[in-house]
Amino acid sequence: MNLAAGGAEYLHALRHLRRASPHSVAAAERDLARFQAFAEGQGVNTVDQVDVHLVRRFVADCAWAGHKPTSIARYLSTVRSFYQWLIEGGAAERNPAQGVRAPKAQKRLPRTLSREQAGALAEAEPDDHSPIACRDRAIVELFYSSGLRLSELAAIDLHDLDPGGELRVTGKGDKTRIVPVGRLAREALRAWCRQRARLARPGEAALFVSSRGTRLSRRSIQQRLAQRAKRAGLGVRVHPHRLRHAFATHMLEGSGDLRAVQELLGHASLSSTQIYTQLDFDHLSRVYRDAHPRARRKPDSDDDRA
Repeated sequence: MNLAAGGAEYLHALRHLRRASPHSVAAAERDLARFQAFAEGQGVNTVDQVDVHLVRRFVADCAWAGHKPTSIARYLSTVRSFYQWLIEGGAAERNPAQGVRAPKAQKRLPRTLSREQAGALAEAEPDDHSPIACRDRAIVELFYSSGLRLSELAAIDLHDLDPGGELRVTGKGDKTRIVPVGRLAREALRAWCRQRARLARPGEAALFVSSRGTRLSRRSIQQRLAQRAKRAGLGVRVHPHRLRHAFATHMLEGSGDLRAVQELLGHASLSSTQIYTQLDFDHLSRVYRDAHPRARRKPDSDDDRA
């Protein structure tokens, strides 16, 4: 069977038999056209001439052309689905795209906050000294002090907080860990606990409560952080995970102890924490470039060049 003819039949089946969405059909059509053009450029015109080596060359060609790994993965998925359909219809005996992998997508480094930005976020107080203001400051300080996940902070009960400066946290997989709470966070929490009784309903166990007296929701915490960042004039979007990243980055910069940061974050695997070594290296690289005489930019003046 001719590749182009087989592709046309496959698209017809997607459109009329499988009832795929117009968007999915259009994407499959573009992906198949790309693969068919490559195959024909290699002198391959029929379905049975395509083999795993051709598919791998196609992947390499796309990578060299600068296509994103996610896009290449989609091209492969389309070719794989096309050949699976051919096999089901008896028009092909094997799937040459089976087992071929797209290049791995590069992990995006998490966006974080500087120490100054984290401090400005904590200090961004409204004019009043209401219970809500005390609560919000305690939330920011605790996020940054202990590197908590949003779900972990929202689930904290009063009895989880130890007066001595430790906090019991229930993380992923219901695993419990003990994390330290910094001085400023402890002060903010004490201030909030003095105000909490004005809001909390009788018998409410949650540490952080809403104006209705019930446990503060995750969504509300996200919204309050965003509002606070706007008030502080940070110019960046602030969400709970960004504060968690700031905690981890600044801890690693200060200590260099990856294992300790892993324990504090509650990561089951060290590989999850190792992303911060890249952030730490970027910081060290900037310090090096700014400080080392052989790493500085070349001077621009004529006297310096002489």
